[in-house]
Amino acid sequence: MNHASLAAAPGRATNARQLSPATSFFLLASITVSFLAGSSAPSPLYPIYMAKWGLSPIEVTVIFGVYAAAVLLALLIGGRLSDHVGRRPVLLVATVAQVFTMALFAVATSVTGLLIARVVQGLTTGAAIGAVGAAMIDLDKSRGTVANAVAPPIGTALGGILAGVLVQYLPFPTVLIYGVLGVIFLLQGFGVTLMAESISPRAGVIASLKPQFNLPRATRERLLLALPVLVALWALGGFYAALGPMIIRGMMGSNSPLLGGLALFVLAASGGVSVLLLQRREPREVMTFGALALFVGAAIAALSLVNGAVIAFFLAAAVAGIGFGAGFQGAIRSVVPFATAHERAGVLSIIFVVSYISMGLPAVIAGWMIARNGNMVGTAQIFCAVVMALAFTALFPGVLRTLTKRRNQ
Repeated sequence: MNHASLAAAPGRATNARQLSPATSFFLLASITVSFLAGSSAPSPLYPIYMAKWGLSPIEVTVIFGVYAAAVLLALLIGGRLSDHVGRRPVLLVATVAQVFTMALFAVATSVTGLLIARVVQGLTTGAAIGAVGAAMIDLDKSRGTVANAVAPPIGTALGGILAGVLVQYLPFPTVLIYGVLGVIFLLQGFGVTLMAESISPRAGVIASLKPQFNLPRATRERLLLALPVLVALWALGGFYAALGPMIIRGMMGSNSPLLGGLALFVLAASGGVSVLLLQRREPREVMTFGALALFVGAAIAALSLVNGAVIAFFLAAAVAGIGFGAGFQGAIRSVVPFATAHERAGVLSIIFVVSYISMGLPAVIAGWMIARNGNMVGTAQIFCAVVMALAFTALFPGVLRTLTKRRNQ
């Protein structure tokens, strides 16, 4: 649905206070960015929490992993809710809940407080992520698909670097970043009240809360082909978010929160740039390129850990980030546009279910391995090897298509 058709749709109220479709689209994209920024903001603070409360690597990865689990739960239960009640009610509740979540982070005084905050954050993010993504596609199918791919890495990048800068140079390191984000969420919630609803509510609200993985027939094979690259790229994202600050501290002997957030920033920012540069290329081609870049980036990361080569580690983050952006964009564009308007939130939710399992579970396993054997470098290299194997698996469809095309020429 384009902007013109949205404005002309029957039954939608129009008044001077209502946001235009273009402004609504920008607001929706900013919500995705800020929600993902909020999820990555604690990463540079983990060394501070470890120093203050004596947290172990396994506790850090559990704090990280419980967020992914909460997102997963919310996606399973509420991922299709906005297809029935509309996008605005879900987004309004989620943004207000995020304000409360930032307050929980700010007042946390122990690992228990952090766990509670991460659970609430995961639940609100999971409830909103399908709705906001579907709403952008409702407004503009082409730009919405691209925005769904570019907004998460941009948000992740901004959250990591903003938290690092504020913690490094300003007072109240464990409070200020959450206060800034809380104000942003409050303003976005007000903006949502001025948006027009992009779909008509329909029956089946209670039934939509029942967890299910029913994909529309048109998207099933496409998601199956995208699965290996989705798992690989989100696992690598979880690696940098959960373990990156600890690895940087070990390689450089520095507790700098800014450096801790920099690796995640490089990964996510290069991902966002690659989405923008490759948005006009064929989706499967982009996804294959993303798998290749992930493979190369993970290989460079594994080699950099052998000699503690910090520059190579950041180079690996940049290359892998290009793969993250390309792979995620290719996956989104290969699947979501083939769902109808009342199926999009559900399809996006299933994609993010796969993504957050891939992000959280490997990170927790890595934390457990480090706690058990104390070998962070060896564990990180195993992690990179698994990502390389998944990326290699994702390359097969592209290679087969290329060989088939050459034979037919």
